[in-house]
Amino acid sequence: MNSTQQIGSIKFKKPGKYRIEVEGRLDEHWSDRLAGMRITASGSEDETQLTSLVGHLRDQAQLSGVLNSLYELHLPILLVEYLPADNGSKASSE
Repeated sequence: MNSTQQIGSIKFKKPGKYRIEVEGRLDEHWSDRLAGMRITASGSEDETQLTSLVGHLRDQAQLSGVLNSLYELHLPILLVEYLPADNGSKASSE
């Protein structure tokens, strides 16, 4: 596979928005280490803790860096999802 190959409409050399879910609790202060992704934890003390990370990443290398950081924190990765473009406008809440 050459470096410019595409799968569907995903362009591996361009920015994209991703959602990553991990098992475990991750505080918002990790956002800087995780490419500025928005971190949302859910689950109560007696339930499985889940954390969702959502944000724009500049390329697959940055995505790989985020995933490696989560691996180093021993957080099981449950989901990595490429989110479709939001009609050409980035939400101001991110």
